[in-house]
Amino acid sequence: MQEMKRSHYCGELRLANAGQTAKLTGWVMRRRDHGGVIFVDLRDKSGITQVVFDPMIDQIAHELANQIRNEFVLYVSGEIRNRGEGATNPNLPTGEIEIAVDQLEILNTAHTPPFLVEDDINVAEEVRLKHRYLDLRRPKMQRALLTRHKAMLACRNYMNEQGFIEVETPILMNSTPEGARDVLVPSRLNHGQFYALPQSPQQFKQILMMSGVDRYFQIPKCFRDEDTRADRQLEFTQIDYEMSFATQDDVIEVTEGLMKRIFEEAGDIPVTVPFNRMSYAEAISRFGSDKPDTRFDMELCDLSDLVANCDFKVFSNVVSNDGQVKGIAVPDGANKFSRRDIDALTDLVAVYQAKGLAWIKVTEEGFDSGIVKFFTEETLNAIAERMKATPGDLMLFVADTPKIVADSLSNLRLHLGRNLDLIDQNRYDFLWVVDFPLFEWNAEENRYEPAHHLFTAPTDDSIPLLDTDPSKAQSQHYDLVINGNEVASGSVRIHQWEIQQKILENLKISPEEVKSRFGYFIEALQYGTPPHAGIAPGLDRLVMLMLGEENIREVIAFPKTQRGACLMTGAPSDVTDFQLAELSIKIDT
Repeated sequence: MQEMKRSHYCGELRLANAGQTAKLTGWVMRRRDHGGVIFVDLRDKSGITQVVFDPMIDQIAHELANQIRNEFVLYVSGEIRNRGEGATNPNLPTGEIEIAVDQLEILNTAHTPPFLVEDDINVAEEVRLKHRYLDLRRPKMQRALLTRHKAMLACRNYMNEQGFIEVETPILMNSTPEGARDVLVPSRLNHGQFYALPQSPQQFKQILMMSGVDRYFQIPKCFRDEDTRADRQLEFTQIDYEMSFATQDDVIEVTEGLMKRIFEEAGDIPVTVPFNRMSYAEAISRFGSDKPDTRFDMELCDLSDLVANCDFKVFSNVVSNDGQVKGIAVPDGANKFSRRDIDALTDLVAVYQAKGLAWIKVTEEGFDSGIVKFFTEETLNAIAERMKATPGDLMLFVADTPKIVADSLSNLRLHLGRNLDLIDQNRYDFLWVVDFPLFEWNAEENRYEPAHHLFTAPTDDSIPLLDTDPSKAQSQHYDLVINGNEVASGSVRIHQWEIQQKILENLKISPEEVKSRFGYFIEALQYGTPPHAGIAPGLDRLVMLMLGEENIREVIAFPKTQRGACLMTGAPSDVTDFQLAELSIKIDT
């Protein structure tokens, strides 16, 4: 192998290298036999170079090349030469040159792969995940891994410059009240007891602030036993950091600098700071979501006051029962959507519990719909004016509780934005959503739940409300949203025991449960905890957005399926009865 040491990577060679000798190693991507001259596209992590086996140059190498098949591992040596006019490939960075091979070694053979190791292949994801070692050879997947590496490197360099130190926190810890299911690990040495894999390093990073570390960060693996989605995995990677003696603005300033560094260095995407900010209440009012996609208009419009006394009882009855009537105006929708299309949109909002979807088409002659007879001309004109609807537009309405209206119309808006090509896919909108409520009401359990987590600090003005009206309390919580994706969530933390105790009381967490689950943390709070704040951007989602992918599995080397399975290794798998006995576990069948 020392004699076959490569001189270049496959993607490095250019016309300026013509006349030099190159030694390359890599995999066979394609083989073509053109009348006795054999052409091979040789691929490695950097790209592709065409190599040529011509019997006029080397008979031995040419004869050996007849054995070559896709995914064979090769070493080649030869002269770099100009392909010549008409033979270049403008789609390849190396498309102006080729290697005239005078030495070939087949370093390894390969079975016929179950799919072509190329980009834009039409193959089931299950097949790709089962043979992930082949899938990762594809140029697209190599770019994803390289982008992740660059993002992590940019993060570490930036955080070091900002005075943060990297500290590793435990993977095996106790079960914590994070709001999602823990991934549990049985303890062999402590029968009947379990570790939990961290949903986040939340308590440990706060304890590091109590310990005088001042500025901490790490890039940890985290685990949540939830159903996976396109943007969520059973295990995921965060960029986690915490700052002592810091305010919300301090965290936001550091985070904006970090995003600028990562996007520009890892994704070659320019980022302008500072980012826009929007209150939670405004986000829900305008977009029906606390993670709005602000790359396109078609905002939600509240019409409750205009229809409160109309003859259309579906609307007026909802308003009289403290509900809402909101709508969106679809540009040119009157011309694009048939009655069948509108029925399909009605089915879509039904998924979010909306009982129906009313509609009115705006035409040059006026308004067209089965419901216009229930409204005066004045009311119809007022609705269209408020919704900024013009002839050719389609007005869509949902009347229900505020939550159902928000959920249904926000998802309808995104559906229409994608399908009507209203979204600029080359645009990146960075947005801070701030001023979140501190609590959410759980009607089933008849108690409050933390809107973020139970260590989030209330605003100073909200502290008295903890005793009088917790529903109105505001938190010092903030989310970073990019193109409708929540990529980071953080808050100013509670640093005073008295306030933390009030939060626990409002959440109806008993002193016994507090002591058993995180008593050590509550005790630590009482030993001089500094004010502190932090946030945790999701690395997987950031890379997914930078690369324009819609599924997070495309940017993770070895992801799990929607059922939390690794198709390549077969995890999760059965274990032996002996292993279960050691852990004092019996499985019900």
